[in-house]
Amino acid sequence: MMPTLTAHDYAAELNPEQYAAVTTTAAQALVIAGAGSGKTRTLTYRVAWLLEHGVAPWRILLLTFTNKAAREMLERVTALTGADAGQLWSGTFHSIANRLLRRHADRLGYLPGFTIFDSDDQRALMKALVKQFAGKMTKADRFPKPELLLSLHSLAVNTAKDWHQVLSTEYPYLETHEDIIGKIYAEYTARKRSLNVMDFDDLLTNLLRLLQEHADIRRGLQERFLHVLVDEYQDTNTPQDEIVRLLAGGTGSCLMAVGDDAQSIYSWRGANVEHILRFTEQYPQAEVHRITTNYRSLPPILALSNAAISLNENQILKELRAARAGDNFKPAVIPAPDNRTEAAWVARRIDELMGSGIPGKDVAILYRAHFHSMDVQMELTRQHIPFRITSGLRFFEQAHVKDVVAFLRLLCNPRDEIAFRRIVGTFPRVGDATAGRMWAQWLAAYEAWAAAHPGQVALTDPHSKVMEPAVKVSPAIRPPWAAFLSLMDSLHPADHTLLPAELVHAVHAYLVPYLSHAYDNYEERAEDLAQLARNVGQEENLEEFLAQIALLSEVDTPTATDDDCVTLSTIHQAKGLEWKIVFIIFLGEGQFPHRRVIESGSTADIEEETRLFYVAVTRAQDQLYLSFPRYNGRSYDAQFCPPSRFLTTLPPELMQLWGAD
Repeated sequence: MMPTLTAHDYAAELNPEQYAAVTTTAAQALVIAGAGSGKTRTLTYRVAWLLEHGVAPWRILLLTFTNKAAREMLERVTALTGADAGQLWSGTFHSIANRLLRRHADRLGYLPGFTIFDSDDQRALMKALVKQFAGKMTKADRFPKPELLLSLHSLAVNTAKDWHQVLSTEYPYLETHEDIIGKIYAEYTARKRSLNVMDFDDLLTNLLRLLQEHADIRRGLQERFLHVLVDEYQDTNTPQDEIVRLLAGGTGSCLMAVGDDAQSIYSWRGANVEHILRFTEQYPQAEVHRITTNYRSLPPILALSNAAISLNENQILKELRAARAGDNFKPAVIPAPDNRTEAAWVARRIDELMGSGIPGKDVAILYRAHFHSMDVQMELTRQHIPFRITSGLRFFEQAHVKDVVAFLRLLCNPRDEIAFRRIVGTFPRVGDATAGRMWAQWLAAYEAWAAAHPGQVALTDPHSKVMEPAVKVSPAIRPPWAAFLSLMDSLHPADHTLLPAELVHAVHAYLVPYLSHAYDNYEERAEDLAQLARNVGQEENLEEFLAQIALLSEVDTPTATDDDCVTLSTIHQAKGLEWKIVFIIFLGEGQFPHRRVIESGSTADIEEETRLFYVAVTRAQDQLYLSFPRYNGRSYDAQFCPPSRFLTTLPPELMQLWGAD
């Protein structure tokens, strides 16, 4: 028996745009919900309206992209209606796929009770297969790490492309290993089937296969789910879009897709903005509802965001209108002489704001790439301003940065066992036991040298002269060991002293074969290291710079309840969040939009960068600061940074110019 539902005056509780979307009787509807316009409210009221109009909860399918979003909507539906929202089919694409495959996976050849590989399970299996098929590779033929192979495979699945194509376009430096990678992927698929397991990507592809190949199951699900609702439709990948089409393709089925094309920023993980832009081509009878009343930002911020997104030609036109009135603080543009001055200004302004009573939790610093935050992290630490990072590790805690810094540490202090072990850990076939034996011999040789050179800490004789005869290694380890000693010799030549930036460049160049095969997104990591070189190049004393790094790492990581903590985040990670005050830093051409995007000449890529800027701007409620350094670095390789096109192409009357002094 259906419970008695709470009745609502929908026209009174919703604005006219929301009301029109919530109460539509169209078989297909596209709801373009602008930033801060109440997208979640619209979706939950739609579910409530359906329930109140006699639709059984088990006949509603609500697809989301995060478990948090699914839980929040169910809680709101329960609060709105009093109904048992647990009877709704609601969850992420992957969780709904799991529920359906539990009932029907036997039709695809799986045994009852299949299990799901998590990311650790995937890595373990891939690691075993790499050892099986590429275990005898030499250093010169260094084979990609399991994590990198899994990323390549997943991107191919989520874009519905052949993995060979993805390899050639996204990972061309791995093409020499294409044959062995193919054998590993074939065995990876076969091994999963023999183990009766699926990984996360299999959940989507197997559900899609089930719907495509078994008409009786497809029809049964179409008859069951009278209403299919999809959240964040702009983020769907190719398998997800096809799953939606098949589930909502029955006679009498209704589909509502909710999203915002202006916030489609995840193409790098398979999302395709064309799904929402071409929705009315796929569903010619669909109604389109635009929800444009923004409840988040003050009018000057929305004026800037509207002007920014208007630069894109490929979009669904709309203009956000502010529901809030009040302070007319125009977004401020702050040119700084260099990156350190920019960081110092940001820290000083935040200190002023917090001194005026604004808690740190209401302030965010957003950036295009993680390395943009390096100077800000150091400056906030110097100024004793607590911060949390929501987009990953602190800059100097990242593995690839620690890899490079280890060489600098060992150069300054040959007794640094941790740095030594990290370095030799990059060699093929060096485990903990071998590293321990090598370290004991290294330390003994150094102590003998130090005894003969009182008062000296760093080696002044070539490493190859001191260490090569003292540290005994197997023939398999001899080539990388010799290359390492040669590098260390080059880092302290007898005739002159290398600049700190030159040291980082040399170590990075040496590590390229390792880093490019050990880590995904190597190009982004290379940018981190280039920024490290620019920043260390500003230091007169390498030892002092290393001390600053260590002190930065020792700063207590704040807890989620610390109201005084400023948030640092990439823009990608900030989507869906909001703060009273937002700083967007490093807004230089070539930094944001990114240099690779500019060089590609791709209109689609530039438009995604524009959407990313739009997302960043619309995170701000009250105040927005846009800064950039005219030069990135002060060393010999400092980069000139003209202001981003996102600043120079916008009407100047929408912004105010501030100085960084």
